[in-house]
Order: sequence, then C-alpha cells, then structure tokens
Amino acid sequence: MFSVFKKELTAYLSSLVAYVTIGVFLLVLGLFLWVFPDSSILEYGYAGLESLFNTAPYLFMFLIPAITMRAIAEERKEGTLELLLTRPLTLFQIVFGKYLACVLLVLFALVPTLVYYYSVYDLGLPQGNIDTGAVMGSYIGLLLLGAAFTAIGLFASSLTKNQIIAFTIAVFLSFFFYTGFDSLSQLLSLQNLGLQALGVTEHYQSVSRGVLDTRDLIYYLLLAGIFIWLTVFVLMRQQQKGLRSTRMLAVISLFIFVGILSQSAFTRFDFTKEKRYTLSAISHTIIDSLPEPVKVTVFLEGSNFPGGFRRLQSATRDMLLDMQSYSHGKFEFEFTDPLEGLSNQEQETTVQNLQDRGIEPTNLSVKTDDGLSQKLIFPGAMVTSGDNEIAVKLLQTRIGLSPDEVLNNSVQNLEYALTSAIKKVTAGGKPQIGFTEGHKELTDTQLQYARYALSDGYLVGRVNLSTIPFDSLKKIQLIFIPKPDAPFTEAEKFKLDQFIMNGGNVVWTIDQVSAELDSLRGKGGEQLAFPKKLNLDDQLFRYGIRINYDLIADMSCSQIPVAAGNLGGQAQIQLAPWLFYPVYIPTSKHPVVKNLDGISSQFASTIDTLAVKGTNKVVLLSTSPYNKKLTTPHLLSLQALEQEPDPREFTNQPKITGVLLEGTFKSDFANRPVPEGLNENIVALPQSKPAKMIVFSDGDLFKNQVATDGSPYPLGYDHYTQQTYGNKNLLLNIADYMAGDQRLIALRSKEIQLRLLDRARLRNEKLTWQIINTVVPLLLVLIFAIFQHYLRRLKYAR
Repeated sequence: MFSVFKKELTAYLSSLVAYVTIGVFLLVLGLFLWVFPDSSILEYGYAGLESLFNTAPYLFMFLIPAITMRAIAEERKEGTLELLLTRPLTLFQIVFGKYLACVLLVLFALVPTLVYYYSVYDLGLPQGNIDTGAVMGSYIGLLLLGAAFTAIGLFASSLTKNQIIAFTIAVFLSFFFYTGFDSLSQLLSLQNLGLQALGVTEHYQSVSRGVLDTRDLIYYLLLAGIFIWLTVFVLMRQQQKGLRSTRMLAVISLFIFVGILSQSAFTRFDFTKEKRYTLSAISHTIIDSLPEPVKVTVFLEGSNFPGGFRRLQSATRDMLLDMQSYSHGKFEFEFTDPLEGLSNQEQETTVQNLQDRGIEPTNLSVKTDDGLSQKLIFPGAMVTSGDNEIAVKLLQTRIGLSPDEVLNNSVQNLEYALTSAIKKVTAGGKPQIGFTEGHKELTDTQLQYARYALSDGYLVGRVNLSTIPFDSLKKIQLIFIPKPDAPFTEAEKFKLDQFIMNGGNVVWTIDQVSAELDSLRGKGGEQLAFPKKLNLDDQLFRYGIRINYDLIADMSCSQIPVAAGNLGGQAQIQLAPWLFYPVYIPTSKHPVVKNLDGISSQFASTIDTLAVKGTNKVVLLSTSPYNKKLTTPHLLSLQALEQEPDPREFTNQPKITGVLLEGTFKSDFANRPVPEGLNENIVALPQSKPAKMIVFSDGDLFKNQVATDGSPYPLGYDHYTQQTYGNKNLLLNIADYMAGDQRLIALRSKEIQLRLLDRARLRNEKLTWQIINTVVPLLLVLIFAIFQHYLRRLKYAR
C-alpha cells in the first residue's frame, strides 16, 4: 500500500495540473477572504478565521474533485489498472493508498493558508489576540471534510474512464452531501425525518467552530469509509469478481452499528481558549431533561449585517446547536427574517405583533452600493413550549460601551438568556413572589410592568403582612418591599423578621426621604425634603445595613422636562439634567448586575454597611465619582436646573446605593417578647437559615412611569427622553438569583474575550495585507514546485 501511496503522490507532485489547481484554489480563497468586502476578514473586524472555514468547503467541492478525478479513471483509460492488479496488492490496498495520497495533497493545499493565521495574529489588538486553539480545532474540521470529499471523489473516479465525467459526478455528490439533505429536510412531507443529520453541513458547523464531537468524527469516518468501500465494490464488479453477500451484509451492519453507538455515547472536545462552546452543567441538565418539546425561533436572520451582528448571529446559532446536541430530539430551532417578502402594511402589522410579544426592533445602518441604508432588524428570539412562550433579548445594550463591547457582552450573555427562558417556559410549578401592601407602597398600576415581567416564570401577587397567615407567608420565595410611605407595625416587622429567619429572601426598595418631582411642580417649584418614619431602621441595622437620611446629587443623571418660556402662547418644553435622578452604571462583576445597562433611580440616599458575623455583603449599585451628599431636611428647587454644577464640588468617592447580603442573620426580635397584635402562634427563631436580601436606597427602581391617561409605560422606559434603562433586567436577574434556580444566574459570569483587529492599521495597511495574503500563498506553492522540480532533475539526470 505504501508503494501505491508513494507512486500516486509523486505523480501528483510531478504534474503541472496539480500546482495549477492548488494555485487557483488559493487565489480564489485569498480574494474571498481579503479582497471581496462581503466575506473579507478585514471588513469583519474580528481577529478570527471564521470566514476561511465558512468559505473553504464550497471551494473544496471543486478542488478535491479536480485532484481525485484522475486517480482511477486515468488508470483505467491508460490500461495501467490491470497492470497494477498483477502486483501482490488487494483492491483495498490500492484504493486506500490512492486515498491517502489525495488526502495528503489536500493537506498540502491548506498549508499555505497558515499565512492567513499569521496576518490575523499580527493585526490583532493587541498583537496575538487570536484564539489559536479554536483555529487548530477548525483546521481539524476542515481536514475531516476534505477527507470525506476525497472518498467521494475516488468513488466518482472509479465509475468512469473519463476524467471530466468523474469531476462532474464528484462535484454533484459533494454538493448534495453538503447541502442536499438540508434542502430535502425543508420539504413538508420530510420535515420530521431528521434528514439534515445525514448531511455534511450539520456536522461541519460544529467542528468548524473548534469543537470536535465524537459523533461528528464518527460521521466523517463512516462517510469516508462507505465511499471507500463503494469504490472497492465498483472495481470488483468491473473485474467481474463477486462479493459474498455475507461479507456485504457484515460491512453494512458494522457501519450501522457504529453510527448508532456514536449517538448513544459521545464526548466533545472544545479547543477554544474560553471553552465558549461548552455548555455549563446547569444548561446541560436542563436541556437533557426537557419535559416537553421546545422550539426557539430566532429573528436575527440576514446576510448583509455588519461584522458584529454576524458574530452575534453565528454565536446564537452555535449555542442552539450545542443545546440541540443534548436534547434527545426535544429541541429544535430556526432562523427567520419576519419582514422578508411582506408589503409595507404587512410589515407594520408584523412589527407591532412582535413588539406586543416582547421582541423589540432595532434600526441598523447597512452598507449598500448606494451608501448607507436603514434596515429594521429584530435581535431577539421566541422560546416556545406548548402554549407558553417567552421572548429573549439577544442584544444587551449598555450605556457607555462601544458597539463592539455591547455585542461581546451580548455573546457572553447568550447561554444565560436562552437557558433561563427554556427553564421558565417548561417549568411545571412557578415560585411565588410577593409585593407588600398596606403601607402606601407603589400601586398596582405603578408595579404593573414589574409584575408582568416576572409573571412569565413566577406567580406574582400582593402581600399584606398584617393579614396573611405565617404558614402562607413561608411558601413565598421572595418578597419585595416597594417604596413604603407609612410605618410598619411591630407585629408586621416580626412576621417579616421570622420570614427571613426561616430562609426567606427580601428585596428592600426604601425611600428614607420624602421627595417627589410631582410635588415640586405643584408647589411653586420648591419642596422641603424631610425624613420618613418607616420604623425599619432598627431591623435593617440588625441585619447589617443603614440607609441614611440624606439625598444624593449625581452628575451622572437622567433628564426631566422643564418649561423654557412661551412662544406663540404655548409653553416651550426642553429637557434638562436633574441631579437627583442618578443613573447607575454597574461596575460590579456580580451576576445580578453584570453587563446591565444604566439603572435609573429617583431621589436616592446613601447606604452604610455594618460588620455582621456570618453575613457576606456585595455592593451592587453605586453612584459615579461625581456626586454630592445633601443632608435633610433640604429645600429642593427646580431653579437649580438653571445653574451649571461645578465638577469640583461633585468630586467624591462613589456612594453605595444597593447592597446584596447573603448568609445567616440574627433576629431583630431575639431576646425580645413577641409583639402584641399577632393572632397566631409563631415559633420565633433567633438566627436565620441561609438567606439573601438586597437593599436599595431608592423606592422607585421598579416603578414604571404612568401616562396621563393612566396607562403604564414599560419598566425602565423614560417617556420624556424615550430612553430605556436596565431596571427591568435588574428585576429579572434579582428574581432568578433569589427565587429561581440559583445556578442559572452564575451563567452571567461567563467571560468571552473581545478579539478585535487593529482598525487603525487596517486603514493604513489594508492594501499591503491584501497583497500579502493573495500573493504569498501562491509564491509558497511556486517555490515548492521549483524546488521539487530541481530535486527531480537532480535525481534522474544522472
């Protein structure tokens, strides 16, 4: 067999046709990857070779048939096959020797593409900012694909003496196995047969990312083995040699057995640096044990997206593929453009329908031949199971971040967003969340969107601490105290305290100071901000928190509308920054606030933390460094809007406004008698079971704005500035962390390094790198050809 391999390889490398074929392959590949803008690595902007591994398979469909078309067809045409058969070689040894030679030639064609790796490595920001492991894994996938196409090409070459016909058959079969089964699976009558699993694309998509799944490896080995076996079978028939039916049955049975075995027992090797294609244990568990089928419809479809959105699109598809591989057939997904082929009126109806379902559109500037055009896209997905559906926001916007950082954060957040939605949509029983009432808390209208946002995964209602039985209170996983304005009784405090002692979780959103913008406008533009009397200070102090009776003025703030004079008898309204409406940009890496957009608040106070044994504290929200603390009572006036704040007066250490407390808490009623007014016997615990609470010094964090007609605006949306803040996502993260599956929120800690190309160098050196990556691979092939020709002359000229 080695002699056949050596003879075949020498014949190829001595042929001008081989070098021309490889040269054309490298030239076309270089143009696609470095010159043509739609597929250019330079236009993509990210330090990776995804474009190479997406483009190469289509060029392989022509390169490999050109290499294999002469392997057997020429032997038959020249009559040398019969001479070869006179040697002490079996047909399998002959075929396999030729096969190995062709595979090695495919590898030879890929070696010059390492120039692309060097170029991306050098252009990275910083230099070397490329995931080498992912590139190595993707090359393995490309080589496996080449090995499968080589077996198909050999089979085509064995069918005929004509090399052109062999080339044509090989191109057709390669194309069919790459895309044909996917096309067949789209037919209505064949949609449920899973035909796409027989095609190359589904398996190559996984391996080309740098993830080697043993099922994909077995698929490629089986595909190559089947066509090698078919080649031997064809040659035996041509030689009029019979093949025993028992042997044929044994070979077919072996292929089927190996294929079935690979599906039941498999493992995956993630070559990427951050293991970004390895599902976490919690995601694996949820997908592996789906109680009913789940479908994910992704609306981020299209081919003319900028590089960042193409990366988000690709990362979403990759994540869904990983989930599908563990779902035992209960998970499917599709990508669709909801506006494709619709008239303007139909598009408006579709957009409104998607918005009502929670899928928000985004305006995107797209490059065209005529310049820039606006395109409406939907960076979201809908997770459906039975009659339940949950919208997933794929694009995680955040104030102060560059577009590249926003998209990278979105990629990092994919596993959490999708797994959390799947968990909720398939959950049998929903955890209970309660919002307290009876102390002039926020009204149902002001909490409407908060309750609506939580209702997808939780049972949400109001809780009156004075009337609810304690046994019913203990069944609630999380209690929100939303901006009380009247004092708590000792009996209510005792119930709440013992709720915490029994492992209950509480979110305190407390305004310690009475101040409202509506009151300011209704009292001549002035209001005295004074401390409230909520009777909660001693309880919070015992738990390790003190909310101070002060107000924060922060230069990082939102705007409010103010009258700016009259024109034509009508008041002129303009927006002005209101220092008492701070906007917090989360800097903590804790999963509750990680990657969140700015959080809007109103009239917040400072928080002090106290050392309490057994309790761990994490600062979640804090002001900007440009803040000032005002003690109360304090006279607030809208006239302050006319004065430009002096940054020197606002330069201070950031002030704490939100704290997470975890661990065990001492009861505020330890060594105290049970308060009067309780109508039930409650066994008082002096110390809590493990519990969590979050304290915010602003009661308006989860309040939605209300229009003049009484209809609520979405949570986090400011209808004055028409800007959406991250309050809703903060609420959902808190619920997941404190009342949901705690393992899910840990997925928000996933880190994926942002790998960009140096755009400054790209602008200045673009032509240079285009020439290098188009010409240098051709020069390498030419140098090898000259060197090989020289060695050949040196050997045979003697």
